[in-house]
Amino acid sequence: MPEAESRSAAEPRSEAAPRSLAEVRDRIDGIDAELVALLTRRQSLVRAAAAFKTDEQAVRAPDRVEQVIAAVRERATAAGLAPEVAEAVWRAMIGAFIALELTEHQHLGSAGPGNSA
Repeated sequence: MPEAESRSAAEPRSEAAPRSLAEVRDRIDGIDAELVALLTRRQSLVRAAAAFKTDEQAVRAPDRVEQVIAAVRERATAAGLAPEVAEAVWRAMIGAFIALELTEHQHLGSAGPGNSA
């Protein structure tokens, strides 16, 4: 099995050190493109989840948020990412997705039986 296939998706690729600021920025732009694709997939699941939740408390799910944050801090530490950075990013992301899900949930509620969308 080739080395790239045997590595975990969370493992960083070993790349040569960048030789210029332009190369650093190029690599960051590539990672940002990957992150946008992943966030798009996550958004699709968040929208799907809204259909299964009955109220705003279920959308906000503070216990689930803390469970996700704890898991992300562990994964970050194992991967060599500062857990404080991971937590800050995930809390911001989760907050944005909760806002989106609340909007989606409200839309689904207003389009229920007897309501026109």
